[in-house]
Amino acid sequence: MADEEARDGVRLTNLDQPLFDGAQATKRDLVDYLDAVSDVLLPHLRDRPLSVIRALRGQRPFMQKNLPKYAPESVPRVTWFAESVGHDVTYALCNDRPTLLWFANQRAVEYHVTLLRAPDWPHPTHLVLDLDPPEGGGFAAAVAAARLVREVLAEVGMTATVKTSGAKGVHVFAPVTGADVEAVAAATRAVAARAEQLDPALATTAFIREDRGGKVFLDATRSGGATVVSVYSPRLRPGTTVSFPVAWDDLDNVSPADFTMRTAPDLLAAGDLWAAGLPAPQPLDPGLVEQGRTIPIARVAAMHEGKRRARARRAAEADG
Repeated sequence: MADEEARDGVRLTNLDQPLFDGAQATKRDLVDYLDAVSDVLLPHLRDRPLSVIRALRGQRPFMQKNLPKYAPESVPRVTWFAESVGHDVTYALCNDRPTLLWFANQRAVEYHVTLLRAPDWPHPTHLVLDLDPPEGGGFAAAVAAARLVREVLAEVGMTATVKTSGAKGVHVFAPVTGADVEAVAAATRAVAARAEQLDPALATTAFIREDRGGKVFLDATRSGGATVVSVYSPRLRPGTTVSFPVAWDDLDNVSPADFTMRTAPDLLAAGDLWAAGLPAPQPLDPGLVEQGRTIPIARVAAMHEGKRRARARRAAEADG
């Protein structure tokens, strides 16, 4: 089998190289997978500023936000201020099959998108909770935390759907409409806080890892310009798992390892399971927004707390 070929005008090279350690896949497998699911993946990438994690041979994987200067002119792009780096970034918009194939040839394994679509920057499309079990914690704990989030949303008349993160956690997505970035961010914090209160022995909103006490972290920071791994994106994990939608009733019967680049295409033979399961966009509950505005932004609070602890350590060392 030739190590090079072309698809849709995109030259694909070194296809038989291993993808990454533990992938159990080659670069060809990545290309074939992304091509096979392009019809269902591209609608979820479309017009969303894209960050990718690339796995180049002989290098540690790295996240790439800025579209490289050598990218073909045909790749759609948008320049947008990125708070995480403090300056404008030229992001790719992966809107078509040639662009997706070009990224595959760049060994882009993971596809992370914002919750905003160009050019409607003020209005997020989803409220998202990223539920991360503790080190050594199982998927079942993340599932239990997801049900807490679902209960909180149901109490205010909102509905959501869920997908595996492709790693060890779970993402809960609630489509929203008519709300700006600040309101969605506030509501997300409130949902996390209420879910923590339902079962504080299971879940925590503590942003500082050492404060989590072996609990599931309810990450409420996926708002504004923050990114989340796209549904159907491969992950840099053993077996090249894939972020995949799961029906609420099926969560107890699956594992993240069930969804890989090898298994996902057959599971998608009937079409886009994620789109089929998403509820219609819904207005935010005003009570959530009001409560969330009283909750400190996690990253900012953690930064101040980190500085306070550092000062305390230095003072203790000086006294000692």
